[in-house]
Parts: sequence; structure tokens; C-alpha cells
Amino acid sequence: MSKPEKTLFLLDAMALIYRAHFAFSKNPRINSKGLNTGAPFGFTNSLYEIIDKRKPTHIGVAFDTSAPTFRHEEYSEYKANREETPEDIKIGTPIVKDIVRAFNIPVLELDGYEADDVIGTLAKKAARAGFEVFMMTPDKDYGQLVEEHVYLYKPAFMGNGVDIMGVQQVLDKWDIERIDQVVDMLGLQGDSVDNIPGIPGVGPKTASKLLKEYGSVEAIIENAASIKGKLGEKIAANADQGLLSKKLAKINTEVPVTFDEKELEYSGPNIEKLTTVFEDLEFRTTLKRILGESSPSASASPRPKKAASDQMALFGDAPALMEKDDTPMPEEKLNASNTKHNYHLIDTPELRKRLVKYLSAQKEFCFDTETDSLEPIEANMVGLAFSYVAGEAYYVPTPENREETQEILEEFRGVFENPEIGKIAQNAKYDVQVLKNYGIDVKGPIFDTMIAHYLIDPDTRHNMDVLAENYLNYTPISITDLIGKKGAKQGNMKDVPVHKVVEYAAEDADITLQLKNIFASQINEGRIQKLFDEVEMPLMHVLADIEYNGVKIDTDTLSNMSKELEEASAIAEKEIYELAGEEFNVASPKQLGVILFDKLKLVDKPKKTKTGQYATGEDILSKLAVEHDIAKRILEFREYQKLKSTYVDALPNMISPADGLVHTDYRQAVAATGRLSSNNPNLQNIPIRTEKGREIRKAFIPRSEEYTLMAADYSQIELRIVAAFAKDESMIEAFKSGRDIHSITASKVFGVPIEEVDRDMRRKAKEVNFGLIYGISAFGLSQNIGISRTEAQQIITAYFNEFPGVKQYMDAQVNNAREHTYVETILGRRRYLRDIHSKNMTVRGHAERNAINAPIQGSAADMIKIAMINIHSWMKEEKLKSKMIMQVHDELVFDVHNSELELMKSKVPELMSNAIDLDVPLEVEVGVGENWLIAH
Repeated sequence: MSKPEKTLFLLDAMALIYRAHFAFSKNPRINSKGLNTGAPFGFTNSLYEIIDKRKPTHIGVAFDTSAPTFRHEEYSEYKANREETPEDIKIGTPIVKDIVRAFNIPVLELDGYEADDVIGTLAKKAARAGFEVFMMTPDKDYGQLVEEHVYLYKPAFMGNGVDIMGVQQVLDKWDIERIDQVVDMLGLQGDSVDNIPGIPGVGPKTASKLLKEYGSVEAIIENAASIKGKLGEKIAANADQGLLSKKLAKINTEVPVTFDEKELEYSGPNIEKLTTVFEDLEFRTTLKRILGESSPSASASPRPKKAASDQMALFGDAPALMEKDDTPMPEEKLNASNTKHNYHLIDTPELRKRLVKYLSAQKEFCFDTETDSLEPIEANMVGLAFSYVAGEAYYVPTPENREETQEILEEFRGVFENPEIGKIAQNAKYDVQVLKNYGIDVKGPIFDTMIAHYLIDPDTRHNMDVLAENYLNYTPISITDLIGKKGAKQGNMKDVPVHKVVEYAAEDADITLQLKNIFASQINEGRIQKLFDEVEMPLMHVLADIEYNGVKIDTDTLSNMSKELEEASAIAEKEIYELAGEEFNVASPKQLGVILFDKLKLVDKPKKTKTGQYATGEDILSKLAVEHDIAKRILEFREYQKLKSTYVDALPNMISPADGLVHTDYRQAVAATGRLSSNNPNLQNIPIRTEKGREIRKAFIPRSEEYTLMAADYSQIELRIVAAFAKDESMIEAFKSGRDIHSITASKVFGVPIEEVDRDMRRKAKEVNFGLIYGISAFGLSQNIGISRTEAQQIITAYFNEFPGVKQYMDAQVNNAREHTYVETILGRRRYLRDIHSKNMTVRGHAERNAINAPIQGSAADMIKIAMINIHSWMKEEKLKSKMIMQVHDELVFDVHNSELELMKSKVPELMSNAIDLDVPLEVEVGVGENWLIAH
């Protein structure tokens, strides 16, 4: 038997760690200890992929050290423009080293040199010793090291496969003739990542062209005089910079490191060490995957094919799609093509009858609707998928004819409306609404996997594809595979061949069922079962009804407003031109910056954005508006433009053709605080601070002459919660006596009798009352109310002296967060604060402010949710004609039938004020009118 070829893999650790960190940045992997394990997890996957698939005989992992290198000594600005290393990478790097050592792989590092220098030196030595060497890194600069037996191995990323580059591939990539010219390319064009300056005005194409003509940076500089135009001038003027850049870009292959063949030989992991590290990180699935051969009990697939009991044998004659018996390799990402499953097409009356029979026998089942629209009120059913055994699922297609679809759905009415059978779904609200369109009222306990995960881990993403990847190591079939990408050419689900829909829809139900089995135990362990069962899931039904009810919009009012805003914009624009002394594009931040700061010189040292242009955001203009009319007019212009485009002109387009009403989409699983958000339209963002912003509410009107709008709004709910949490006697007494809290605060802080409090004092006190619970600083307060920082600090100090309970509460919340890494609302809703121990003061400060505010905001959210559930339940019991139609912050809006107006005015505030028992009385303000503005 011939001796296997000696292959050495050298991994650039920091490049791979950064790559892993940012791959998980939008969906961080946080374990039960609050540790972000994204970087170690991603690195481990990359490392194991090499070990398992490439089976190197030798391997090493190189790290940078914190010591300065010869490049820093040569050029002090080297890497100076890099942002500070993210906290999670600082924490994760030592963990990665532990993982590498647990694999029995040497950690390669040397003070004064970077990882690429160490790798470059060892690569050259290994090649001369008869090795095939692969440098694993996404860094293109390593191309300069490639030679006959040394390759650049760029790992797969973002849908791109592995890229192994030899000499010819590098030459083609850089468009050069010799490998050593990679360094010349870098010297000419520079490297913004490492802050290598290069020669200004020379990009990749120009650099390639110059090198083909002259061969090297040195030769180009020597011939600068013969290079025509400004390019020759730039090369001559920046010659030293070009030579320095080339020197900085060159990887040192003469580092004083020894190539120890024996040390680099790979003999397998230290199972005991690897188990300890992975269990601590909670990489349980990864541990099973890697030690699969050493651990016979480890299962490679989270989706084993199970016998679906004897009753399922009756479906033997149903078409089973993609039944697989091959067990996937441990290292593979699971998907429909490599995972055992059995998906059935249920397309005859006999098969549907059998399915209904067995669904009726279950304690719970998972279901998913397939439709032709994302708007539930307009969606037509395309089919239904069901699953109640992992790996088994059933798809029931429905015809385009609505009457025929209704007949098929009637067969399933009994199981959907059976209150004894639990239902499982992902984003159940949508499915409930779609079935409601067909007159089916889904009853029984519902387990929504999206909402469940939101409660378990509120700060991350909750869509099914992400959850499947993270919890099942499974990549679901993408909807774009069926109907294409979003855009004008995107198809429709009703046009997709049924055999493809079976795979897609049945998989959705199957995966959702499996996720439920995981999340159910986590919800129970996390002590959020009551919050899930008694708040979030009942609220889902309430929101489904609110959205279904819809709200009427007066298009004539909006049309008139659109004209008024257009005229107001034109007047403001004309005034801006007069103040500027010239016409320009007011909507262009770049042109605006030039006018304000180059021409008018409104400030001495204006702020700039990352792209180098002047910052002209609202915060900048608001400060300028105090002294400069042009800034004030620009803010007015922007307001008119935004109101017109975002609301006034957009709202009529959101009216559903199905019933002539607007149906917003309330989202439970977005805001980590527990607050609801809304979309299309975003009701939460309709402006109320300005007169023209408030005017938009005039367009929201009753659905008919038989109805009147009624708005019920919690008064100062967050301040009341603060008083209750802080147990501050002064605040509690103020609320109990029904006196104005802002006037009382002003009286105490400014040391004057309450009758002597003027409007300015009250305004400042109001800013303090609301600002402090959001963690406002003396600087922030000074900016908000136009006073000096010293005066602002004096006001804050006086406030805490008068309301000591508030300061004690704030300190206690921060300390509690430091101890537990989370805080809780009244009902136990958790906000995890993994940055509470960050060494970065800014990051830590943000977490500390959240520790104070999250329980307050979250408890206010809990309160209005309980109120909505109780009001909804009461209205159903009483069989009222009135409808709940909107929830906006601390306000509920109703379309009240005129015959029920007095009853609603009495009962709604009663139910709202008694939603949760506090030591502070809750006050609810009620208004009625012919539109929302009047009612509010």
C-alpha cells in the first residue's frame, strides 16, 4: 500500500473568527449563560469540515498576537482605521484556542508577526519538505504565497463554494503575469482594511495595466515622468508611499519559527477535552456530530423516520413523495434531499376522510396554510399541510374555484373547531385569519413556534428557516425555489406543480412540529409558560380579530391633505432658497451639507458621515434650528415630504379591495420589550408631535353612520409603573391624590410652591420624568431642554434627592442585571442583557439603560395586552356589535355601535384600569368622535 500524500492545512484563525462572527451577527447564537457562541461555533464548523472532508495528514492554526508587528514600527497608521475588535470576538478568541487545542492541533503564534507571516513561512518550508500545503483563509492577500505546491483555500461562504487557487487561478484573479506581482498590486492600489495607503487614484484595472507595461512598483515609479496626465503626476508625488505600501503588503516568509512535522501531524481530537469545552459552550449537536464514530448512541439526524403507528398504515396507498432511507453524513447540513421523511399527497375524498379521522384522534396536530397572497384578508387557499409525527406530513391541495375549496375545508371544520385538540403553527395568526375568510374559527389551545421562540430568545430572529437551521441543523426548501425572487416576475403558489408544493408545504408542517417539541420544554424550563399560555397565545386571537375588523379611511380627507402638504412643501422650499441665496436639491443631504457648512458656515467644525459628507440628520438640524431659520425650514420641509409620501399618499393604496378597509399587520415577535409593532400601515409611527402630523388621524373614521370612534388611553402608564416599582412614597401619593405629576416634580426639583410652578418649569420636569427612565444623561437633558450641562446635572441631582426610591430602583435593576444577565417585567417577560459585563463603556452603558427601562416598557406592554384580552373576551361574551380596531402604544381604538356607546365608555376603562393590580391607581382617558383625531 502506498504511503498517503502528505497534506498540510494552515488556518488563519482571526480571518475565520471574524467571518463566523459576522455570519451570525444578525442572528446571534446565545447560550443559557448569555455567551455569544457564534464565532466559536462558525470556526468549529469550518475546522471540522476540513478535518472530515479533506482529511489532512497535518494541520495548524495561526493566530495574531496583541504585540505590535514590524509593520506597525514601519508605519504607525497601519490598521489604524480598523474599528475596535467586537466584544464577542475578544471573548470568543480564547475559546477558539481551547477548541483548537482540544482537537490536538497546535496553536501557532509569535509576537511581532501576524498570522499570515507565520503561515507564509511554514507553507514555504512544508512545500520544500514534500507537502501539499493549503492556506485556509478568505484573505485574498495570501495569493502572493501561492506556488507549485502551495494553494490558497478560500472556504465556502454565503452560497459560494470552496475556492482552491493555484498559480494560474491567482494570476487570472489579479489579472497579472507573475505571482510576486500580487504584492505590487497591493502596493499600488493599497488596502483600506489594513489602512495601507497605496497611490491615490490607482485602482485594480489601472494597477494591472501599469504592471503589464512596467513589471513592478519600482519600475513604474522610475518611469513616472513618461506616464501621461495626472496619473504620472500622482505616481511621482506618492512614490515613497507606493514603496512603503508594497513593503507593508508583503508577507514575511522568514519568520523565526521551526517547521516541526511531528508537531503538526493530526491524530484526532482529545475526546475528554473536546467534550468538556463543547458541553460548556452547549454545542451538544456538534459534539454528537464530531464524535459520532466514538459515540455509537449519537444520532446524526434530528429527523428520524418513525413508524406513524398502525393507523398510518391505512395511508399506504397515498402517494409518498421523497421517501429517503439514506442516512446523511454527520458533517452535512440536513435538507429534504438527504433526510429521511415521508410526505403524502392527500388529493381524493377517501384520503381526506382518513386524514380527518386520524387528526380527530390526536391530542394535537401541526397545520400550515398555503395561499396566493401575503395579505390574509385577500388570500385564497391553495392547500393545507398537516403533521403530527416527526418525519411524516400530509398535503391537501384545494382547487381555484372558491366554492369547491369551501367544500373541502368543510371536511376539516370539525378538527379545526374542536376545542379539545391542540393546534401547532408557525405565525399562527396568519393561518387563523385565512381560515376565518372561509368561515372556520380555529379553537383549542394553539402553540405558535414563532411566539414561543420570541419569549425564549426575544433579541434574535424567529422565522422558521432560521429556527430550523439553528435548532435542527436543517435547511428548508426556499419559497424562491418555487415562485422565484421578490419582484415583478415573482410567480404565484397556485401556479406551482402540486408535487413541488407537497414537498414545500409538508416540510413546513413537519419542521414546525419538530420545533414545537423543542420549544415546549424550553418554555417550561424558562418559567414563561404562564406568559405564553395566558397572554401571548390568547392575544394572537385578539390581534387576528382586530386585523380582520379593519379600519375605514376617508380618502377625500387624505386627498385634500396631500394638496395642502404639497403647497406647504413648496412654500418651505422657496424660503430655504431665499435663506441659502441659491436653488439646490433640498432633499439631497450632500448638496444640503455644502450649503449649510461650506457656504453659510453655520458651525465651525461640522460632523461628517463615514462616507465623508456632512451630517445633516434631524439631530443636527434640530440643534441648528434654535438659532438658524434655514435649519428650521428644512425640518419643516422634510416633515411635509415624509407625511405626504409615507402616510397621506400611501394609506389609500393600503385599502383592501376585499372590503374597502385598511388591515394593519400587528406583530408580536419584533420588539424585545414586549411592545407590539404594526406594519402596512405602521400605526405606531403616525406622528403626533406636530399639528400636521396629528391631522392624519382625521382620516381614520367609523365604518358607517351606525358607528362612532372611541379611543381609550392609559394616562402616564410608564411613570405609574415606575412609582409602583420604586415604591417611592412621593410619587405614589401624587398619583393617588390625582395631582399633576409634572407640576409636583417641578415644585420639588425647583423648590417652589406648586402654585408658583410655571410652564417652563413643568416642561423641564416632564423631560426629567420621562427622560430618566430611558437613562438620559445630564448632557442629553441639557440638549433636550436647552440648558447648560451643569444646570441639567443639578436638576437630576435634585430629582433623585426628592424621589430617592427611583434612584434605588434604578441601581437595584442594574445590579440585578449584572447578577442574572436579564431583567423581568411584572409577568416574568425576560430581556436578556448579555452586554451588561462588557468592557466597552458605551456598550455596557446601553445594557444598563435597558436594565432600567425594559421592565417598565415591558410591563406597560403586558398591561395593555391583558386589557385587550379581557376586553375582547367580554365583547364576545356580550355579543356586541362594536369592534376593537386599533392598538397604538398605550391606546385602544374602537368602532363603537351607537347603541352600545355608553356601555363601552363605562366598561372599557374599567377593564383597562384593572388589567394588572398595582400600588398606584391607573387612569384611563376616554374620548369619542367622528374621527380618530377628535376621539383621541
